[in-house]
Amino acid sequence: MTRIGSVYGQALYSLAKEENLTQPLLEEMEALSQSLQEEPRFLRLISTPNLAKQERCRILDDSFRGKMHPYLLNFLKILTEKGYARHFPECYAAFREQYYTDHQILPVSAVTSVPLTREQAQRLSEKLAKITGKTIQLVNRVDSSCLGGVRLDFDGKRLDDTVSHRLESIRSLLKNTVL
Repeated sequence: MTRIGSVYGQALYSLAKEENLTQPLLEEMEALSQSLQEEPRFLRLISTPNLAKQERCRILDDSFRGKMHPYLLNFLKILTEKGYARHFPECYAAFREQYYTDHQILPVSAVTSVPLTREQAQRLSEKLAKITGKTIQLVNRVDSSCLGGVRLDFDGKRLDDTVSHRLESIRSLLKNTVL
C-alpha cells in the first residue's frame, strides 16, 4: 500500500467515523472499487493531465452526483485535484483495513480443490471465530492444483493442509534423507 493511499484512506475513515458513516462509505467504496476494476479507463481518464482539473472534477460530478455520498464524491475530487486519483484502490484498502480493525473482522481466504458447501463454510467460519475471537469474513477460492484439503490465508499467515502440500513435504523429506 502506498503512503498516499494509507494517509488519504485513513483520513476519510476518521471523518466517516466522526459522522457515523463508516459502513455506508465502505459499501460505496467497495462498489466503486469493483466498477473501477471493470472499467479501468475511467480511472485513467480522471488521472490524465491532458484534461484540466476542473474538467476532471466535472466528469466526477456528472458521473456520481446524487449516486454516492457527498463525502466520497468530494474525496474523489480531492484525489483528482491532487493528481492522486490512481491511488483510490490503496485508499479503499486502507479504509477497509481500519474498518475491519475497529469492528474485529478478519478476512480469511480458504483455498480448496472444490467449492466449499454452505455448511462447510459456516463450520469453518465458526471454528475460526472461536480461535481468533473475531468475526470471520470467509472467501472460498477454488484451485484444483491443491488436490484436496484446505489452505487458509489470513492475517499474514498461511495454514496449509492440502494434499499437494503434504505430498511436497513427503517429497522433500525423502529427497533429504540420507541412506
